Amino acid sequence: MRRDIFQAIADPTRRAIITLITLQAMTPNAIADNFHTSRQSVSKHLRILVECELVKQEQQGREIYYSLKVEKMKEIDKWMAQFRKLWETRFNQLDNVLSTIKKQKK
Repeated sequence: MRRDIFQAIADPTRRAIITLITLQAMTPNAIADNFHTSRQSVSKHLRILVECELVKQEQQGREIYYSLKVEKMKEIDKWMAQFRKLWETRFNQLDNVLSTIKKQKK
């Protein structure tokens, strides 16, 4: 079954893994050290992230390092942008209403 990026980021553990490897590539053992779960469980999450092309693997000697594929995160940002504009408009409208109410109380 082919998963998409939104299925991948739906899981809190996978989101935490993404956050961990944002700044530097890490081995599965180093990633697993940050969770109260088995190494096999972390490997399963990594496999899903690789399958969705959010994370890439790089062999360095005997170790495999996982790092974030930033360009794939841009797809998420692009999709979220439509909602960001909607919420910014609504927050601005709410700010105007609250300002009006505050002025009326004075």
